[in-house]
Amino acid sequence: MQVLRVVGLDLTDAAEVFSSHGEDAGRNAFRVRELIQRYQLSFTVMEKCRVPVIAAIHGACVGGGVDMTSACDIRLCSHDAWFQIKEIELGMAADVGTLQRFPKIIGNDSLARELALTGRKFDAREALEMGFVSHLYENKEKLFSATMEMASLIASRSPVAVASTKHNLVYSRDHSVDEGLDYMATWNASMIQSGDLTTAIQAMMEKKKPTFSKL
Repeated sequence: MQVLRVVGLDLTDAAEVFSSHGEDAGRNAFRVRELIQRYQLSFTVMEKCRVPVIAAIHGACVGGGVDMTSACDIRLCSHDAWFQIKEIELGMAADVGTLQRFPKIIGNDSLARELALTGRKFDAREALEMGFVSHLYENKEKLFSATMEMASLIASRSPVAVASTKHNLVYSRDHSVDEGLDYMATWNASMIQSGDLTTAIQAMMEKKKPTFSKL
Protein backbone atom coordinates (compact mmCIF):
# COMPACT_ATOMS: atom_id res chain seq x y z
CA MET A 1 0.00 0.00 0.00
CA GLN A 2 1.31 3.46 -0.89
CA VAL A 3 0.12 6.83 0.42
CA LEU A 4 0.15 9.83 -1.93
CA ARG A 5 -0.54 13.41 -0.88
CA VAL A 6 -1.58 15.93 -3.52
CA VAL A 7 -1.52 19.72 -3.77
CA GLY A 8 -3.21 21.96 -6.31
CA LEU A 9 -2.25 23.51 -9.62
CA ASP A 10 0.07 26.53 -9.68
CA LEU A 11 -1.90 28.99 -11.81
CA THR A 12 1.16 31.12 -12.55
CA ASP A 13 3.07 28.12 -13.88
CA ALA A 14 0.02 26.97 -15.85
CA ALA A 15 -0.31 30.35 -17.57
CA GLU A 16 3.34 30.18 -18.57
CA VAL A 17 3.06 26.62 -19.88
CA PHE A 18 0.00 27.30 -22.04
CA SER A 19 1.25 30.65 -23.39
CA SER A 20 2.05 30.68 -27.10
CA HIS A 21 5.06 33.01 -26.70
CA GLY A 22 4.36 34.34 -30.20
CA GLU A 23 4.31 30.86 -31.72
CA ASP A 24 1.96 30.08 -34.61
CA ALA A 25 -1.48 29.26 -33.16
CA GLY A 26 -1.84 26.00 -35.07
CA ARG A 27 1.57 24.72 -34.02
CA ASN A 28 1.04 25.82 -30.43
CA ALA A 29 -2.31 23.98 -30.40
CA PHE A 30 -0.54 20.70 -31.22
CA ARG A 31 1.95 21.30 -28.40
CA VAL A 32 -0.76 22.17 -25.86
CA ARG A 33 -2.92 19.21 -26.94
CA GLU A 34 -0.05 16.80 -26.33
CA LEU A 35 0.60 18.42 -22.96
CA ILE A 36 -3.05 18.05 -21.92
CA GLN A 37 -2.99 14.41 -22.99
CA ARG A 38 0.03 13.80 -20.75
CA TYR A 39 -1.88 15.38 -17.85
CA GLN A 40 -4.86 13.16 -18.65
CA LEU A 41 -2.67 10.06 -18.68
CA SER A 42 -1.23 10.93 -15.27
CA PHE A 43 -4.70 10.34 -13.81
CA THR A 44 -5.84 7.59 -16.17
CA VAL A 45 -2.97 5.36 -15.03
CA MET A 46 -4.71 5.06 -11.65
CA GLU A 47 -7.80 3.75 -13.41
CA LYS A 48 -5.76 1.41 -15.60
CA CYS A 49 -3.42 -0.05 -12.99
CA ARG A 50 -4.26 -3.50 -11.62
CA VAL A 51 -4.25 -2.35 -7.99
CA PRO A 52 -7.37 -0.60 -6.63
CA VAL A 53 -6.80 3.05 -5.70
CA ILE A 54 -8.57 4.51 -2.66
CA ALA A 55 -8.86 8.29 -2.29
CA ALA A 56 -8.96 9.56 1.31
CA ILE A 57 -10.16 13.14 0.99
CA HIS A 58 -10.02 15.83 3.67
CA GLY A 59 -10.08 19.60 3.30
CA ALA A 60 -10.36 21.09 -0.18
CA CYS A 61 -10.71 18.87 -3.25
CA VAL A 62 -10.78 21.44 -6.03
CA GLY A 63 -10.29 21.36 -9.80
CA GLY A 64 -7.60 18.79 -10.47
CA GLY A 65 -8.46 17.15 -7.16
CA VAL A 66 -11.88 16.23 -8.54
CA ASP A 67 -10.24 15.05 -11.77
CA MET A 68 -7.86 12.81 -9.86
CA THR A 69 -10.30 11.36 -7.34
CA SER A 70 -12.78 10.65 -10.15
CA ALA A 71 -10.17 8.25 -11.55
CA CYS A 72 -9.90 6.39 -8.22
CA ASP A 73 -11.78 3.18 -7.50
CA ILE A 74 -13.11 4.16 -4.07
CA ARG A 75 -13.53 7.61 -2.51
CA LEU A 76 -13.81 8.27 1.22
CA CYS A 77 -13.82 11.63 2.98
CA SER A 78 -13.92 13.39 6.32
CA HIS A 79 -16.56 15.91 7.42
CA ASP A 80 -14.28 18.86 6.64
CA ALA A 81 -13.92 17.91 2.97
CA TRP A 82 -15.39 20.14 0.30
CA PHE A 83 -15.36 19.89 -3.47
CA GLN A 84 -15.48 22.18 -6.47
CA ILE A 85 -15.22 21.75 -10.23
CA LYS A 86 -13.45 25.08 -10.38
CA GLU A 87 -12.23 25.20 -13.97
CA ILE A 88 -15.34 27.08 -15.15
CA GLU A 89 -14.35 29.98 -12.86
CA LEU A 90 -10.95 30.09 -14.53
CA GLY A 91 -12.42 30.46 -18.00
CA MET A 92 -11.85 26.89 -19.15
CA ALA A 93 -13.53 23.49 -19.25
CA ALA A 94 -12.20 20.74 -16.99
CA ASP A 95 -9.98 18.72 -19.30
CA VAL A 96 -8.31 15.86 -17.46
CA GLY A 97 -11.18 13.58 -16.51
CA THR A 98 -13.95 15.21 -14.47
CA LEU A 99 -16.36 15.75 -17.37
CA GLN A 100 -15.86 12.18 -18.55
CA ARG A 101 -15.93 10.31 -15.22
CA PHE A 102 -17.84 12.40 -12.67
CA PRO A 103 -21.30 12.14 -14.36
CA LYS A 104 -20.98 8.35 -14.58
CA ILE A 105 -19.96 8.12 -10.93
CA ILE A 106 -22.87 10.08 -9.50
CA GLY A 107 -25.45 8.88 -12.05
CA ASN A 108 -27.21 12.26 -12.12
CA ASP A 109 -26.60 14.07 -15.41
CA SER A 110 -28.43 17.24 -14.39
CA LEU A 111 -26.49 17.62 -11.15
CA ALA A 112 -23.18 16.88 -12.86
CA ARG A 113 -23.90 19.59 -15.42
CA GLU A 114 -24.95 22.03 -12.69
CA LEU A 115 -21.72 21.57 -10.74
CA ALA A 116 -19.52 21.70 -13.84
CA LEU A 117 -21.25 24.75 -15.34
CA THR A 118 -21.60 26.83 -12.17
CA GLY A 119 -18.49 25.86 -10.22
CA ARG A 120 -20.66 25.62 -7.11
CA LYS A 121 -18.91 24.18 -4.07
CA PHE A 122 -20.42 21.11 -2.42
CA ASP A 123 -19.62 19.70 0.98
CA ALA A 124 -18.88 16.21 2.26
CA ARG A 125 -22.50 15.45 3.09
CA GLU A 126 -23.68 16.33 -0.41
CA ALA A 127 -20.81 14.32 -1.89
CA LEU A 128 -22.02 11.31 0.10
CA GLU A 129 -25.67 11.84 -0.87
CA MET A 130 -24.86 12.08 -4.59
CA GLY A 131 -22.66 8.98 -4.43
CA PHE A 132 -19.31 10.61 -5.20
CA VAL A 133 -17.93 9.20 -1.93
CA SER A 134 -19.04 6.00 -0.26
CA HIS A 135 -18.30 6.81 3.39
CA LEU A 136 -18.02 9.92 5.55
CA TYR A 137 -15.81 10.07 8.68
CA GLU A 138 -15.72 12.42 11.66
CA ASN A 139 -12.14 13.60 11.19
CA LYS A 140 -8.92 13.06 9.25
CA GLU A 141 -7.55 10.51 11.70
CA LYS A 142 -10.61 8.27 11.51
CA LEU A 143 -10.64 8.70 7.73
CA PHE A 144 -7.06 7.51 7.36
CA SER A 145 -7.58 4.64 9.78
CA ALA A 146 -10.66 3.44 7.88
CA THR A 147 -8.86 3.82 4.56
CA MET A 148 -5.93 1.67 5.67
CA GLU A 149 -8.31 -0.91 7.12
CA MET A 150 -10.20 -1.12 3.83
CA ALA A 151 -6.97 -1.31 1.84
CA SER A 152 -5.73 -4.13 4.08
CA LEU A 153 -8.96 -6.05 3.58
CA ILE A 154 -8.71 -5.72 -0.21
CA ALA A 155 -5.05 -6.72 -0.07
CA SER A 156 -6.00 -9.92 1.76
CA ARG A 157 -8.11 -11.07 -1.20
CA SER A 158 -6.86 -12.99 -4.21
CA PRO A 159 -4.83 -10.55 -6.32
CA VAL A 160 -6.10 -12.28 -9.46
CA ALA A 161 -9.70 -11.79 -8.34
CA VAL A 162 -9.09 -8.17 -7.30
CA ALA A 163 -7.36 -7.20 -10.54
CA SER A 164 -9.99 -9.03 -12.61
CA THR A 165 -12.84 -7.33 -10.75
CA LYS A 166 -11.35 -3.86 -11.19
CA HIS A 167 -10.60 -4.40 -14.88
CA ASN A 168 -14.08 -5.64 -15.66
CA LEU A 169 -15.80 -2.90 -13.67
CA VAL A 170 -13.99 -0.29 -15.76
CA TYR A 171 -14.70 -2.17 -18.99
CA SER A 172 -18.39 -2.61 -18.20
CA ARG A 173 -18.78 1.08 -17.34
CA ASP A 174 -17.91 1.98 -20.93
CA HIS A 175 -19.77 -0.85 -22.71
CA SER A 176 -23.25 -2.34 -22.88
CA VAL A 177 -24.37 -5.09 -20.50
CA ASP A 178 -24.20 -7.69 -23.28
CA GLU A 179 -20.70 -6.61 -24.25
CA GLY A 180 -19.62 -6.67 -20.62
CA LEU A 181 -21.00 -10.15 -20.07
CA ASP A 182 -19.34 -11.50 -23.20
CA TYR A 183 -16.01 -9.93 -22.23
CA MET A 184 -16.35 -11.31 -18.69
CA ALA A 185 -16.96 -14.83 -19.99
CA THR A 186 -13.84 -14.65 -22.13
CA TRP A 187 -11.82 -13.15 -19.28
CA ASN A 188 -12.85 -15.74 -16.68
CA ALA A 189 -12.38 -18.60 -19.10
CA SER A 190 -8.70 -18.23 -18.25
CA MET A 191 -8.66 -16.42 -14.91
CA ILE A 192 -11.03 -18.85 -13.17
CA GLN A 193 -8.38 -21.52 -13.70
CA SER A 194 -6.15 -19.74 -11.20
CA GLY A 195 -5.13 -21.74 -8.15
CA ASP A 196 -6.50 -18.90 -6.02
CA LEU A 197 -10.00 -20.30 -6.44
CA THR A 198 -8.99 -23.63 -4.89
CA THR A 199 -7.03 -21.85 -2.17
CA ALA A 200 -9.99 -19.65 -1.23
CA ILE A 201 -12.53 -22.49 -1.18
CA GLN A 202 -10.25 -24.74 0.84
CA ALA A 203 -9.55 -22.00 3.38
CA MET A 204 -13.29 -21.30 3.68
CA MET A 205 -14.06 -24.95 4.33
CA GLU A 206 -11.29 -25.16 6.92
CA LYS A 207 -12.32 -21.80 8.40
CA LYS A 208 -8.84 -20.42 7.90
CA LYS A 209 -7.53 -17.22 6.39
CA PRO A 210 -6.28 -17.90 2.84
CA THR A 211 -2.80 -16.93 1.77
CA PHE A 212 -2.24 -15.96 -1.85
CA SER A 213 0.99 -15.48 -3.76
CA LYS A 214 1.69 -12.06 -5.23
CA LEU A 215 0.59 -11.28 -8.75
